[in-house]
Amino acid sequence: MSRLGRLSLRARLVLGVLVLGAVGLVAADVATYTSLRSFLLDRVDRTLDSEHQGAERAGPGEFDGHGTPTDYVQVRSQTGRVLFSSGVPHFPGTEAPSPPRLPATIEIPAQRSASSPDRVTYFTVPAESGGGRYRVRASIDPDSSNVLVIATSLSGVDGTLHRLLLIELFASLAVLLGIAVLGLWIVRLGLRPLAAIEATASRIAGGDLSHRVERADDHTEVGRVGSALNYMLDRIEASDRRLRRFVADASHELRTPLAAVRAYAELFERGADRRPADLARAMSGISRESERMSELVEDLLLLARLDEGQPLEREPVALAELAAEAVDTARALEPDRPIDLETEEACVLGDRARLRRVLDNLLGNVRSHTPAGTPAHVRVTAANGNAVIEVADEGPGLPPGAEENLFRRFYRADASRSRDSGGVGLGLSIVAAIAQAHVGTASASAGTPGGALFRVTLPLLDSEVTEGRDGCAHRLDSIRPVPPGPTIG
Repeated sequence: MSRLGRLSLRARLVLGVLVLGAVGLVAADVATYTSLRSFLLDRVDRTLDSEHQGAERAGPGEFDGHGTPTDYVQVRSQTGRVLFSSGVPHFPGTEAPSPPRLPATIEIPAQRSASSPDRVTYFTVPAESGGGRYRVRASIDPDSSNVLVIATSLSGVDGTLHRLLLIELFASLAVLLGIAVLGLWIVRLGLRPLAAIEATASRIAGGDLSHRVERADDHTEVGRVGSALNYMLDRIEASDRRLRRFVADASHELRTPLAAVRAYAELFERGADRRPADLARAMSGISRESERMSELVEDLLLLARLDEGQPLEREPVALAELAAEAVDTARALEPDRPIDLETEEACVLGDRARLRRVLDNLLGNVRSHTPAGTPAHVRVTAANGNAVIEVADEGPGLPPGAEENLFRRFYRADASRSRDSGGVGLGLSIVAAIAQAHVGTASASAGTPGGALFRVTLPLLDSEVTEGRDGCAHRLDSIRPVPPGPTIG
């Protein structure tokens, strides 16, 4: 089995067809040979039956070995004593053929049957020498009660069977050769798409993800494999592009604070340590830029954990209370910005800290992208089995077509916006990733009458309740794991 496993698929398919064809041909040859042999022996037996009548009528003096009506005749008593034995007929001047090697005792049925009214038996024996065979008929003579044995040579039958055997052998070999050639051609034609897949895979292994399997026909198994490979390659290439863009953007975002830290360090080396004002400026700048880098790294780590599907905390969370906490924090950060809050009772199952991060990021997005003092509106509702968090503002709104890209990582709707005011473009990506990790969705649209509206939809916890943490009513047996969501960005 291990040796067979080392063969190529093409070789195994052709070998399997050959074995199947050989088994079929051998079965057909054996059936044909056996059927013809039975037919020929039956015909010889009928000939012996007809010659038996002439042998019964002939007296012992008539069997002189040269003109007998059959090849060989022997008469023996019931005790097995040979009373008469003729020679095998032959042409004058030729050597007499070897007679049959008859057994000393011949068993003859004791009773007649419907198919054989005479007490008779048929059997085949070899010649005494020379390798020939004889077909023998033995019966009881009803007049004398002696055993009459008549034998005829099977040389003609054996010759016919031998020729049939040779014909079957050569015909079977020719058929197997044809099967091998035709099977190899058909298999090679059928496996040609696999060869294309192999070539494509080799190019991909070399680092070129742009190659695809050509002529992938979905109506065949191999074609469906090619289509699946093309689909997988599209996904891999898209993921590779996202990864490259993500690494490039992350490197670009880290470059600015690193350059600033390097500049402040150079300022320190140039004597700022001896000038109190410059020293304070350098230390403050290094601390500020280090904090920016720390925030960026923390955001990237959070997204990486969500991408890997790491399990979240599972507890009932009252979104109304969570939204109130987030609004209080936002009002403390910007006392001059009016933020109104409208909530309904809405309980979800999930990670409280992560859901708070959703609200903080959405309110932080309002602070970053709207002028100071622009009103904001926070709303929590529950309907149709879902809890909905909405954060809207009355700012300048979204650029046309930005709704589809806002949740991409490092995306900025306003490319000219400075990093100091606009962040690094990960806040909304984190919102979408957390929502999907909670089996929810995040979306953005134009507000009414203006501004931008961000909406996060999460599945509600079951309504049959006992009192739980944060005033969130929940049913204990309804708590179930939060499956990981797909990758965002």
